[in-house]
Amino acid sequence: MAVDAVLIAGPTTSGKSALALALAEEINGAVINADSMQVYTETRILTARPSDEDTSRAPHLLYGHVSVNEIYSAGRYQAEAAHALRTTRESGRIPIFAGGTGMYFGVLTEGLALVPAIPSGVREAAEARRNDIGPEAFHAELAKRDPVAGEKLRASDTQRTLRAWEVFEATGRPLSEWQQEMSEPLLTNMNVARFILSPPRDVLHQRINRRFDAMLAAGAMEEATALENPSPTAAKILGLRELRAAFEGTIPLEEAVEQAKARTRQYAKRQMTWFRHRMADWNWVETQELSNILPLLMDAAA
Repeated sequence: MAVDAVLIAGPTTSGKSALALALAEEINGAVINADSMQVYTETRILTARPSDEDTSRAPHLLYGHVSVNEIYSAGRYQAEAAHALRTTRESGRIPIFAGGTGMYFGVLTEGLALVPAIPSGVREAAEARRNDIGPEAFHAELAKRDPVAGEKLRASDTQRTLRAWEVFEATGRPLSEWQQEMSEPLLTNMNVARFILSPPRDVLHQRINRRFDAMLAAGAMEEATALENPSPTAAKILGLRELRAAFEGTIPLEEAVEQAKARTRQYAKRQMTWFRHRMADWNWVETQELSNILPLLMDAAA
């Protein structure tokens, strides 16, 4: 096959992992993780990481190899994905990147801004400042420092405003300037087939609700409460905050479950917004059936 790599993106519960596995079996591929939460070792249930049965059917790389106590960055993903890409191709298999983290697909296809590592103290100070003065005032201060970021970002966009603030604080340069200095994309000069799974919204919401119920039945509460000192990045795992609150008696379990499902639906909406804005020229398919992408894959290989 003339395709050098396959990318399968989509919102949570859209069926990316199942499709990637089926495709790997069909084309002698290896599945490489492109989801920022499925890297963690201790949270297989909460992050819906592929099962042992799945990973026995085809190679899976970059899954469950990081402790929840570690901060995992896009820069680290870039290095590890480069190694996974190289070893997969050397083995004669086709790399299939699957996940829902838009930034990771950007690393693959656009490169990564060469921003120096930000000291943890700067990050903590940025969060403290935002908590102290509130998101609107924090955004106003950011706009004075970095007008491009202030124009582009909303005050409610917590992570990105914090990121822009800390980059300026640590380097003295706006994030927009750093973003003009990009590393080379990992998939440069490769023939890449790109797909986004986009189920109807009502179907996606039903899947989200069903999967969270299944996670609870499989032991998600026990998994969530067993974690000690999750890093700021691991703390974003969907459902973790709510289940720990229920365990501590802060809110009833039923309310925690509904909050977790609602937050997951909101996250899926943000994922779709990213995909529409940044990946609109990809092949969009509604369902995860292999028959829906094989003809498109053949066209990409032609």
